[in-house]
Amino acid sequence: MELQILVSKKGTKVVTATNLHLVLELPNQQYASNAKKWLNEIYEFRDGIRKPERLRDFSKRPNKDNGIVTDYYISVELAKLITLNSKSKKKQKFAKWLLSLEDKVENAELLTIEQVSAVLELTKVMGMVSCQVSTEKQHLQTYEKRNGGTANNWWQFRSGLLGYSKEKLSEKLKEMGKSVSGKSQRQMLMQVDKYEMVRTAVIDLFMAMGKTERYAKNLGNLAKLFANELKVEIFDDRNAMSAFVPNLNGDLMREIKGSEERSYLKLWES
Repeated sequence: MELQILVSKKGTKVVTATNLHLVLELPNQQYASNAKKWLNEIYEFRDGIRKPERLRDFSKRPNKDNGIVTDYYISVELAKLITLNSKSKKKQKFAKWLLSLEDKVENAELLTIEQVSAVLELTKVMGMVSCQVSTEKQHLQTYEKRNGGTANNWWQFRSGLLGYSKEKLSEKLKEMGKSVSGKSQRQMLMQVDKYEMVRTAVIDLFMAMGKTERYAKNLGNLAKLFANELKVEIFDDRNAMSAFVPNLNGDLMREIKGSEERSYLKLWES
């Protein structure tokens, strides 16, 4: 028995729950209970520890034969996690295969020329503190939706994602012989590594858009590289007079803040 890979209309690779259950050679009579458990279990996805989300990690498969068995389309990543958590004797074989397929899927997400150009524009506007604040709020909202409407462990999750915390920045500043009294995390970053603020804002943006941690961090790292090469200005425009605000892509800034229909960011919509 082979695990069949299906491709949705949007180009997403999926497997069916019934086929996965068969190839793992799990008892047929346990399918209904296993499928229910699979979709309500907590897994360590690339974007964090959470339950599978409908229409993101799985969806119900239409039953054209009016049978009594409920089937589901399951993402490659979720199928891999289910396989690893199963009691199947063949889980190692299929988990390795799904992992290799998952890597191919991510490799297929290489940036287009248009996306590279958009990241370049994003890099410039993410120097504006108003954009940084906006993407952080959007990321928090997405995090809350994925965690039952609560923000529990938000700061712990975000510091793990970004690779730094206020405490670590405070220690770094002290090592540099600088005062940390009364400084916010953003103010500390400005002195320790100001272009990390651009990287952080880009990661927040793409996490808010539902991308994986790895994908969001890859784009964040690229933006930081661009910021360093371009010597992007970090500017707190929240209370500044318009005459002093740098002349940047206003349309993209409004997109980031959700006040304008997406054009640049639409390049990443699936």
